[in-house]
Amino acid sequence: MTTISSTMFLTLDGVTQGPGSPDEDRTGGFERGGWVVPYFDEDMARTVAETFEEADGFLLGRRTYELFAAHWPQVTDPGDPVATRLNALPKHVATRTLDHLDWAGSHLLGPDVPEAVRRLRQDPATGRLQIHGSAALVRALMSHGLVDEFRLYVFPVVLGTGTRLFEEGVTPTAMELAEVRTTGSGVVYQVYRRSSAEVRSGTFTVAGGRTVQRP
Repeated sequence: MTTISSTMFLTLDGVTQGPGSPDEDRTGGFERGGWVVPYFDEDMARTVAETFEEADGFLLGRRTYELFAAHWPQVTDPGDPVATRLNALPKHVATRTLDHLDWAGSHLLGPDVPEAVRRLRQDPATGRLQIHGSAALVRALMSHGLVDEFRLYVFPVVLGTGTRLFEEGVTPTAMELAEVRTTGSGVVYQVYRRSSAEVRSGTFTVAGGRTVQRP
């Protein structure tokens, strides 16, 4: 069955911007890039490798595609689980500016990204698609109900500035927690799957001298 998962590195205050290096993304004057690196231990590497080994293909936003395409084709170690999957598997790219993709196995999604992704989901041969980074693409697909699972790596750091995954106006979505792990460096890996239930609310009140929950 075709499923779409989003894998994202987040700070405690929800920032996704520039995780890999100081110069990765300075949009808006962001100067705190590279915050992932000090916490990337063996536990983290193992969990990331397991994630990539489950992929049958990738969905990438333009910025993430360009970052990946500049790095991963140069990694030729057959024992690298990230490089081997990224270099070998199909990569479907959402972009308004690129009209040609040089990285082998890369395909343009075209002007109507949600419709292109729907077609991929309807094809049983597509398998499991993973989105890595690409926060704007994730938010766009969320609004069309096209993200089935969130794999969130929450890092023990607060930046106070930067682009966030779940910005104001994101589509309200109920989730179910499927898995939690903690690495030795304090990163919490959480897997949430989109629930069929609606986002619910309730209230606390007092009845018979006791605090009770009411829908």
